[in-house]
Amino acid sequence: MKRLIFATLAACLLAAAGLAGGAGAQTAAAPAQANWPQRQVTVIVPFTAGGTTDLFARIFAQAMQQKFGVPFVVENRAGAGGTVGAGHAARQANDGYTLFVGTASTHAIAPYVYKSLPYDPGKDFQTVSLFATLPNLLVINPRIPARTLPELITYVRANSGKLNYGSSGIGASNHIPAEIFQNMTGAKMTHIPFRSSNEIMNALAGGHLDLAFDNMTLAWPQAQGGTVRAIAVTSRERSPTAPDVPAIAETLPGFDVATWHGLFAPAGTPRPVVDLISAEVKRIYSQPDVIAKLKEIGAVAAPNSPDEFAAFSAAERDRYRDIVKSAGIEPQ
Repeated sequence: MKRLIFATLAACLLAAAGLAGGAGAQTAAAPAQANWPQRQVTVIVPFTAGGTTDLFARIFAQAMQQKFGVPFVVENRAGAGGTVGAGHAARQANDGYTLFVGTASTHAIAPYVYKSLPYDPGKDFQTVSLFATLPNLLVINPRIPARTLPELITYVRANSGKLNYGSSGIGASNHIPAEIFQNMTGAKMTHIPFRSSNEIMNALAGGHLDLAFDNMTLAWPQAQGGTVRAIAVTSRERSPTAPDVPAIAETLPGFDVATWHGLFAPAGTPRPVVDLISAEVKRIYSQPDVIAKLKEIGAVAAPNSPDEFAAFSAAERDRYRDIVKSAGIEPQ
């Protein structure tokens, strides 16, 4: 049932993106852009197939393939909180035929939780455009006797050291909020890293995991289906998708950890090609059907220009430097 819910949502989103590639498919490109693309474009995703990052990549890839008539192939390279795939992408040719879907994990958090990275987030990548932003959702196994955040905090404190939580790896965007939560409540939990959000949700539903701070795109449908219990969102304010679910900040003032997904290219990719792709992202992610479907799963479409995305990601690195430090996370 869990897989069916997400598969249905993914199919709807991909269908909406396909509609976005319709009538304007043959609009003329500027002369400097006219030769791209002439062959397959690879879109690297640093997490396993079926997760949130993969979903955003496939919305983009399907619409681009429909418009330009060449394959846009999503390649999943998971591991180490997304840094394996990011390191691989950074080493690829900067000719416009390799793109990378980065996240807050790979481009804002990783520099502060790993002693060494196989890439430099600011120097090895060219920003293209944001895809979307979204909060994480604190969800628990229904067997835990808590229905509100204050009740959960009381329970976790009473069972300090006995509970576990899942994430997609050290430094992942669903790891950081758990560390901040422990720091602010004084309770301790055991961290269990997984390869993907799908695995986290399966472990929660199967009773092998106590709680998680996972992306709303996967966690909210599970909560609606009753396989997990939604407690709170990690953003400063409540999500329009789930207005009855409180923000953690309502109980723990100052708690604010949202995540984002965006498109990058290896540094040095020709700017005319970057600008063309950025404009296409804006076209795809501005379609009413895509916006509406994203809202259903807790995401907000947020396409922007390469320069705007560069400023945003730099600011996020600064913000997460302070967040990681306040959470007391030691570099691995």
